[in-house]
Amino acid sequence: MQVRDCLISAPGKAILHGEHAVVHGKVALAVSLNLRTYLQLKASSDGKVSIKLPNIDTFVCWELSELKQLNPCLSGKKEEGQCMDPELVKRLREFMGVTNENLDSSTTATLAFLYIYLSLFGSGDMPSLTVCVWSELPTGAGLGSSAAYSVCLAAAVLCASGAIPTPFKEWEQTAGWCQEDLELINSWAFQAEKIVHGNPSGVDNAVGTWGGMLRFLAGKIIPLSRVPLLRILLTNTKVPRSTKVLVARVKDKINKFPFILIPVLDSVDAISCTCEKVLNEMTCEPIKGEHYNILEELIDINQHHLNVMGVGHPSLDTLCQVTAARGLHSKLTGAGGGGCGITLLRPETDSTTVQGTIKDLRDCGFDCWETSIGGPGVQQHFPFSVKEEILEVLNRY
Repeated sequence: MQVRDCLISAPGKAILHGEHAVVHGKVALAVSLNLRTYLQLKASSDGKVSIKLPNIDTFVCWELSELKQLNPCLSGKKEEGQCMDPELVKRLREFMGVTNENLDSSTTATLAFLYIYLSLFGSGDMPSLTVCVWSELPTGAGLGSSAAYSVCLAAAVLCASGAIPTPFKEWEQTAGWCQEDLELINSWAFQAEKIVHGNPSGVDNAVGTWGGMLRFLAGKIIPLSRVPLLRILLTNTKVPRSTKVLVARVKDKINKFPFILIPVLDSVDAISCTCEKVLNEMTCEPIKGEHYNILEELIDINQHHLNVMGVGHPSLDTLCQVTAARGLHSKLTGAGGGGCGITLLRPETDSTTVQGTIKDLRDCGFDCWETSIGGPGVQQHFPFSVKEEILEVLNRY
């Protein structure tokens, strides 16, 4: 079949407010990061299917004849992204020689690719193609890097197979899809995330699909229609942590001190709702200094609450202290216990302050980037609309 070449990107995510409280039925606000994963899919004529991932140096390749034997029953049910096919997953694991559950990120990403490819192209005229992936997002930092990859993968294969159209209108260099197509992309991306993570919440892939900000409550994910673009510093303390352990720690504290911790969760819920209200106001009226005053106070209060819950870390305390010395406000994002933090920058924050803060944080051994939150979700690009250095990496192999 004829495959359409495509270049896709999707954003990472940060939790603005509501970490850990969301597990206990409270509101969480997730936002897109202006750090993106890029995936280029091209038709080939070598009779192979190949993928190059960011953390491996060479392509992984399969003969089409091998892959056709794996998928004798499917016919490319492109509209059905909701139900995982456990039999296909089992065959793929056997094909790749996977015997244990603790897989590295490259193996799970490869499994996800094969699953989406075989599910969407079926056992019919399976095309030869090449996929190359590159990301601005660090892996394993709680910033939704796997979900950004899953969203790119779903969009690219759906587009290449003709299940969704190319979204470009006249003169556009970068474009996104309509709501119906985004829902299909999100559903297939969620399947890929299940292969990577087992039991994901669906928040990360939803942020990667729709971008902007999402409200998550009791399993329901609601994209918010309009959000302001906010400047931030994103800091990776590079301290490893286990989300599972930290979630269990918070649960144990709540069970031990319910009359103390439940009001803290209620307060975090109120912080999320207040933040959502302020951000909505910022899209409907002129942005004022008072809006930023409130956002900064909410960041400080929430960071103290997260410390009370037991998910702080000395590295995160250092982050808050270093940025506070320059008049900035920071909090952890994600599970805590290390990992990443965000620092809000006002529109008037000058480059001297920003660069000085970045240097201070890097001197602490952290990685730090200036970026923004609230940007677009998954998009397709004409190659000349993408930074030259990104294209150079994608075309290197």
